[in-house]
Amino acid sequence: MLKRLGYLLFAVTGASGCIQAGAHRGDIASRTVRIVTTTGMIADAARRVGGDRVEVRALMGPGVDPHLYKASERDVTRMADADLILYNGLHLEGAMAEVLERLEEKGLTAAVTADIPRDRLLAPPEFKGQPDPHVWFDVGMWHQVVLTVGEQLAALDTAHAAGYRANAAEYARELEALDAEVRAEADRVPADRRVLVTAHDAFNYFGRAYGFRVRGLQGISTASEAGLGDVQSLAEFIAERRIPAMFVESSVPPRTIEAVQAAVRSRGFAVAIGGQLFSDAMGSPGTPEGVYPGMIRHNIRTIVRALTQEPKP
Repeated sequence: MLKRLGYLLFAVTGASGCIQAGAHRGDIASRTVRIVTTTGMIADAARRVGGDRVEVRALMGPGVDPHLYKASERDVTRMADADLILYNGLHLEGAMAEVLERLEEKGLTAAVTADIPRDRLLAPPEFKGQPDPHVWFDVGMWHQVVLTVGEQLAALDTAHAAGYRANAAEYARELEALDAEVRAEADRVPADRRVLVTAHDAFNYFGRAYGFRVRGLQGISTASEAGLGDVQSLAEFIAERRIPAMFVESSVPPRTIEAVQAAVRSRGFAVAIGGQLFSDAMGSPGTPEGVYPGMIRHNIRTIVRALTQEPKP
Protein backbone atom coordinates (compact mmCIF):
# COMPACT_ATOMS: atom_id res chain seq x y z
CA MET A 1 0.00 0.00 0.00
CA LEU A 2 2.80 2.45 0.89
CA LYS A 3 4.43 1.76 -2.47
CA ARG A 4 1.17 2.64 -4.27
CA LEU A 5 0.71 5.83 -2.29
CA GLY A 6 4.30 6.80 -2.94
CA TYR A 7 3.78 6.32 -6.65
CA LEU A 8 0.67 8.46 -6.57
CA LEU A 9 2.47 11.30 -4.83
CA PHE A 10 5.35 11.01 -7.28
CA ALA A 11 3.02 11.08 -10.29
CA VAL A 12 0.61 13.85 -9.45
CA THR A 13 2.93 16.29 -7.70
CA GLY A 14 5.34 16.35 -10.63
CA ALA A 15 8.31 14.91 -8.77
CA SER A 16 9.47 13.41 -12.04
CA GLY A 17 9.05 16.66 -13.93
CA CYS A 18 6.58 14.92 -16.24
CA ILE A 19 3.29 15.78 -14.53
CA GLN A 20 3.14 19.14 -12.80
CA ALA A 21 0.21 20.19 -10.62
CA GLY A 22 -2.20 21.93 -12.95
CA ALA A 23 0.01 21.46 -16.02
CA HIS A 24 -2.81 19.73 -17.95
CA ARG A 25 -5.45 22.32 -17.00
CA GLY A 26 -4.62 25.09 -19.44
CA ASP A 27 -7.40 24.25 -21.88
CA ILE A 28 -9.95 23.34 -19.23
CA ALA A 29 -12.58 25.85 -20.40
CA SER A 30 -12.82 24.13 -23.79
CA ARG A 31 -13.10 20.54 -22.59
CA THR A 32 -14.78 18.33 -20.01
CA VAL A 33 -13.45 18.72 -16.47
CA ARG A 34 -12.15 15.43 -15.06
CA ILE A 35 -13.17 14.88 -11.44
CA VAL A 36 -12.37 11.93 -9.20
CA THR A 37 -14.21 11.51 -5.91
CA THR A 38 -13.77 9.04 -3.11
CA THR A 39 -17.41 8.28 -2.21
CA GLY A 40 -20.60 8.07 -4.22
CA MET A 41 -22.25 10.82 -2.18
CA ILE A 42 -19.56 13.27 -3.27
CA ALA A 43 -19.79 12.04 -6.86
CA ASP A 44 -23.53 12.77 -6.80
CA ALA A 45 -22.88 16.35 -5.67
CA ALA A 46 -20.18 16.85 -8.31
CA ARG A 47 -22.44 15.58 -11.10
CA ARG A 48 -25.36 17.75 -10.02
CA VAL A 49 -23.20 20.86 -9.72
CA GLY A 50 -21.00 20.21 -12.75
CA GLY A 51 -23.72 19.11 -15.16
CA ASP A 52 -22.51 18.36 -18.66
CA ARG A 53 -19.26 20.23 -18.00
CA VAL A 54 -17.82 17.41 -15.90
CA GLU A 55 -16.87 13.75 -16.08
CA VAL A 56 -17.03 12.23 -12.60
CA ARG A 57 -15.58 8.94 -11.39
CA ALA A 58 -16.11 7.65 -7.85
CA LEU A 59 -13.38 5.37 -6.53
CA MET A 60 -15.70 3.70 -4.00
CA GLY A 61 -18.80 2.08 -5.46
CA PRO A 62 -21.91 0.50 -3.92
CA GLY A 63 -21.24 -1.61 -0.85
CA VAL A 64 -17.69 -0.31 -0.40
CA ASP A 65 -16.54 0.65 3.09
CA PRO A 66 -14.45 3.87 2.88
CA HIS A 67 -12.89 3.26 6.31
CA LEU A 68 -11.11 0.18 4.96
CA TYR A 69 -10.68 1.12 1.29
CA LYS A 70 -7.21 0.94 -0.24
CA ALA A 71 -6.37 2.54 -3.57
CA SER A 72 -5.73 0.18 -6.49
CA GLU A 73 -3.29 0.78 -9.32
CA ARG A 74 -6.27 1.76 -11.49
CA ASP A 75 -7.29 4.33 -8.89
CA VAL A 76 -3.79 5.75 -8.93
CA THR A 77 -4.00 6.25 -12.68
CA ARG A 78 -7.39 7.94 -12.46
CA MET A 79 -6.25 10.28 -9.69
CA ALA A 80 -3.09 11.22 -11.55
CA ASP A 81 -5.18 12.16 -14.62
CA ALA A 82 -7.82 14.14 -12.73
CA ASP A 83 -8.21 17.91 -12.75
CA LEU A 84 -9.65 17.77 -9.24
CA ILE A 85 -9.97 15.09 -6.56
CA LEU A 86 -12.81 15.60 -4.09
CA TYR A 87 -12.80 13.69 -0.82
CA ASN A 88 -14.81 13.79 2.39
CA GLY A 89 -12.05 14.42 4.91
CA LEU A 90 -12.47 14.15 8.70
CA HIS A 91 -10.55 10.86 8.44
CA LEU A 92 -13.40 9.05 6.67
CA GLU A 93 -11.09 7.68 3.99
CA GLY A 94 -8.91 5.90 6.55
CA ALA A 95 -6.08 4.30 4.63
CA MET A 96 -6.08 7.07 1.99
CA ALA A 97 -6.25 10.05 4.38
CA GLU A 98 -2.55 10.86 4.47
CA VAL A 99 -2.01 10.89 0.71
CA LEU A 100 -5.18 12.95 0.11
CA GLU A 101 -4.12 15.56 2.65
CA ARG A 102 -0.63 15.78 1.14
CA LEU A 103 -2.08 16.20 -2.34
CA GLU A 104 -4.31 19.00 -1.05
CA GLU A 105 -1.17 20.97 -0.25
CA LYS A 106 -0.35 20.78 -3.98
CA GLY A 107 -3.77 22.13 -4.98
CA LEU A 108 -4.91 18.86 -6.49
CA THR A 109 -7.52 17.80 -3.95
CA ALA A 110 -10.19 19.37 -1.75
CA ALA A 111 -12.02 18.12 1.33
CA VAL A 112 -15.71 18.83 0.72
CA THR A 113 -16.34 19.18 4.47
CA ALA A 114 -13.86 22.04 4.84
CA ASP A 115 -16.49 24.80 5.02
CA ILE A 116 -18.73 23.15 7.61
CA PRO A 117 -18.38 25.19 10.83
CA ARG A 118 -16.24 23.24 13.26
CA ASP A 119 -18.73 23.80 16.08
CA ARG A 120 -21.31 21.81 14.11
CA LEU A 121 -19.11 18.70 14.00
CA LEU A 122 -19.71 15.94 16.50
CA ALA A 123 -16.82 14.37 18.39
CA PRO A 124 -18.20 11.75 20.79
CA PRO A 125 -15.72 10.49 23.43
CA GLU A 126 -15.51 7.07 21.83
CA PHE A 127 -14.11 8.71 18.68
CA LYS A 128 -10.90 9.50 20.61
CA GLY A 129 -10.79 13.17 19.70
CA GLN A 130 -11.61 12.71 16.03
CA PRO A 131 -14.69 14.34 14.48
CA ASP A 132 -17.45 12.11 13.22
CA PRO A 133 -17.07 12.14 9.39
CA HIS A 134 -20.61 10.95 8.48
CA VAL A 135 -21.96 14.46 7.89
CA TRP A 136 -24.12 13.50 4.88
CA PHE A 137 -26.80 12.09 7.20
CA ASP A 138 -27.75 15.60 8.25
CA VAL A 139 -29.20 16.86 4.98
CA GLY A 140 -28.80 20.44 6.18
CA MET A 141 -25.05 19.94 6.59
CA TRP A 142 -24.75 18.28 3.18
CA HIS A 143 -26.33 21.44 1.78
CA GLN A 144 -23.06 23.22 2.72
CA VAL A 145 -21.01 20.52 1.01
CA VAL A 146 -22.89 21.11 -2.25
CA LEU A 147 -22.08 24.83 -2.10
CA THR A 148 -18.42 23.99 -1.41
CA VAL A 149 -18.29 21.75 -4.48
CA GLY A 150 -19.74 24.63 -6.49
CA GLU A 151 -17.00 26.97 -5.32
CA GLN A 152 -14.27 24.43 -6.03
CA LEU A 153 -15.46 24.01 -9.60
CA ALA A 154 -15.93 27.75 -10.05
CA ALA A 155 -12.34 28.35 -8.98
CA LEU A 156 -11.00 25.61 -11.24
CA ASP A 157 -13.03 26.44 -14.39
CA THR A 158 -13.54 30.19 -14.06
CA ALA A 159 -15.07 30.61 -17.51
CA HIS A 160 -18.09 28.59 -16.34
CA ALA A 161 -18.16 29.72 -12.70
CA ALA A 162 -21.64 31.26 -12.89
CA GLY A 163 -23.14 28.00 -14.15
CA TYR A 164 -21.56 25.97 -11.36
CA ARG A 165 -22.80 28.36 -8.71
CA ALA A 166 -26.30 28.36 -10.17
CA ASN A 167 -26.39 24.55 -10.23
CA ALA A 168 -25.14 24.39 -6.66
CA ALA A 169 -27.79 26.84 -5.49
CA GLU A 170 -30.52 24.87 -7.26
CA TYR A 171 -29.41 21.57 -5.72
CA ALA A 172 -29.09 23.21 -2.31
CA ARG A 173 -32.72 24.33 -2.53
CA GLU A 174 -33.72 20.77 -3.37
CA LEU A 175 -31.87 19.57 -0.29
CA GLU A 176 -33.68 22.11 1.89
CA ALA A 177 -36.96 20.54 0.78
CA LEU A 178 -35.54 17.05 1.37
CA ASP A 179 -34.48 18.04 4.88
CA ALA A 180 -38.07 19.11 5.66
CA GLU A 181 -39.37 15.86 4.16
CA VAL A 182 -37.10 13.76 6.40
CA ARG A 183 -38.22 15.71 9.49
CA ALA A 184 -41.87 15.10 8.63
CA GLU A 185 -41.25 11.38 8.19
CA ALA A 186 -39.31 11.18 11.47
CA ASP A 187 -42.21 12.83 13.31
CA ARG A 188 -44.31 9.75 12.54
CA VAL A 189 -42.24 7.67 14.99
CA PRO A 190 -43.39 7.97 18.64
CA ALA A 191 -40.75 9.62 20.84
CA ASP A 192 -40.19 6.50 22.96
CA ARG A 193 -39.37 4.47 19.83
CA ARG A 194 -36.89 6.87 18.30
CA VAL A 195 -33.92 4.61 18.90
CA LEU A 196 -31.81 3.68 15.89
CA VAL A 197 -29.61 0.59 16.30
CA THR A 198 -27.16 -0.07 13.47
CA ALA A 199 -23.93 -1.90 12.70
CA HIS A 200 -21.60 1.05 13.35
CA ASP A 201 -21.69 4.68 14.47
CA ALA A 202 -22.60 6.23 11.11
CA PHE A 203 -25.87 7.89 12.09
CA ASN A 204 -24.99 10.35 14.87
CA TYR A 205 -25.67 13.40 12.69
CA PHE A 206 -28.95 11.85 11.60
CA GLY A 207 -29.88 11.33 15.24
CA ARG A 208 -29.07 14.89 16.24
CA ALA A 209 -30.88 16.43 13.27
CA TYR A 210 -34.04 14.34 13.38
CA GLY A 211 -34.46 13.43 17.03
CA PHE A 212 -33.24 9.82 17.32
CA ARG A 213 -31.08 8.18 19.94
CA VAL A 214 -28.43 6.22 18.03
CA ARG A 215 -26.57 3.09 19.08
CA GLY A 216 -23.97 1.52 16.82
CA LEU A 217 -22.40 -1.85 17.49
CA GLN A 218 -19.02 -0.73 16.15
CA GLY A 219 -17.46 2.70 16.54
CA ILE A 220 -16.76 5.51 14.08
CA SER A 221 -14.72 3.17 11.87
CA THR A 222 -15.49 -0.39 10.86
CA ALA A 223 -11.76 -1.13 11.05
CA SER A 224 -12.21 -2.40 14.62
CA GLU A 225 -14.31 -5.50 15.15
CA ALA A 226 -17.08 -5.62 17.74
CA GLY A 227 -16.32 -7.97 20.63
CA LEU A 228 -18.56 -10.34 22.55
CA GLY A 229 -18.98 -7.75 25.29
CA ASP A 230 -20.23 -5.19 22.75
CA VAL A 231 -22.78 -7.67 21.40
CA GLN A 232 -24.06 -8.58 24.87
CA SER A 233 -24.27 -4.97 26.02
CA LEU A 234 -26.26 -3.92 22.96
CA ALA A 235 -28.53 -6.96 23.27
CA GLU A 236 -29.31 -6.04 26.89
CA PHE A 237 -30.09 -2.47 25.86
CA ILE A 238 -32.52 -3.64 23.14
CA ALA A 239 -34.26 -6.24 25.31
CA GLU A 240 -34.74 -3.88 28.25
CA ARG A 241 -36.28 -1.15 26.08
CA ARG A 242 -38.16 -3.55 23.79
CA ILE A 243 -36.87 -1.81 20.70
CA PRO A 244 -38.83 -3.31 17.79
CA ALA A 245 -36.13 -3.27 15.11
CA MET A 246 -32.46 -2.77 14.33
CA PHE A 247 -30.80 -2.36 10.96
CA VAL A 248 -28.03 -3.79 8.81
CA GLU A 249 -25.94 -1.60 6.50
CA SER A 250 -25.09 -2.10 2.85
CA SER A 251 -21.36 -1.57 3.39
CA VAL A 252 -20.99 -3.63 6.60
CA PRO A 253 -21.33 -7.45 6.78
CA PRO A 254 -24.57 -8.37 8.60
CA ARG A 255 -23.10 -11.09 10.82
CA THR A 256 -22.55 -8.86 13.86
CA ILE A 257 -26.11 -7.51 13.83
CA GLU A 258 -27.37 -11.08 13.40
CA ALA A 259 -25.32 -12.02 16.48
CA VAL A 260 -27.02 -9.23 18.43
CA GLN A 261 -30.42 -10.47 17.26
CA ALA A 262 -29.63 -13.96 18.57
CA ALA A 263 -28.42 -12.54 21.89
CA VAL A 264 -31.64 -10.52 22.25
CA ARG A 265 -33.68 -13.63 21.52
CA SER A 266 -31.89 -15.48 24.32
CA ARG A 267 -33.22 -12.80 26.66
CA GLY A 268 -36.80 -13.59 25.73
CA PHE A 269 -37.44 -10.77 23.28
CA ALA A 270 -37.68 -10.89 19.48
CA VAL A 271 -36.13 -7.89 17.75
CA ALA A 272 -36.62 -7.68 14.00
CA ILE A 273 -34.02 -6.70 11.44
CA GLY A 274 -35.95 -3.77 10.03
CA GLY A 275 -34.13 -3.60 6.72
CA GLN A 276 -30.90 -2.51 5.09
CA LEU A 277 -29.74 1.09 5.36
CA PHE A 278 -27.24 2.80 3.10
CA SER A 279 -24.55 4.27 5.32
CA ASP A 280 -21.04 4.74 3.90
CA ALA A 281 -22.06 3.99 0.31
CA MET A 282 -25.08 4.62 -1.90
CA GLY A 283 -27.02 2.09 -3.99
CA SER A 284 -26.22 0.83 -7.47
CA PRO A 285 -26.21 3.30 -10.39
CA GLY A 286 -29.58 3.53 -12.08
CA THR A 287 -31.54 2.74 -8.90
CA PRO A 288 -33.37 5.32 -6.76
CA GLU A 289 -30.80 4.74 -4.00
CA GLY A 290 -27.95 5.38 -6.44
CA VAL A 291 -28.31 9.14 -5.95
CA TYR A 292 -28.09 11.03 -2.67
CA PRO A 293 -31.75 12.11 -2.33
CA GLY A 294 -32.93 8.58 -3.12
CA MET A 295 -30.54 7.10 -0.59
CA ILE A 296 -31.82 9.45 2.11
CA ARG A 297 -35.47 8.73 1.27
CA HIS A 298 -34.85 4.99 1.34
CA ASN A 299 -33.24 5.21 4.76
CA ILE A 300 -35.87 7.34 6.48
CA ARG A 301 -38.75 5.32 5.04
CA THR A 302 -37.11 2.04 6.08
CA ILE A 303 -36.50 3.36 9.59
CA VAL A 304 -40.01 4.74 10.04
CA ARG A 305 -41.71 1.61 8.70
CA ALA A 306 -39.75 -0.68 11.04
CA LEU A 307 -39.99 1.44 14.20
CA THR A 308 -43.71 2.10 13.92
CA GLN A 309 -44.56 -1.61 13.89
CA GLU A 310 -45.58 -3.33 17.10
CA PRO A 311 -42.79 -5.52 18.55
CA LYS A 312 -43.36 -9.26 18.63
CA PRO A 313 -43.96 -10.84 22.05
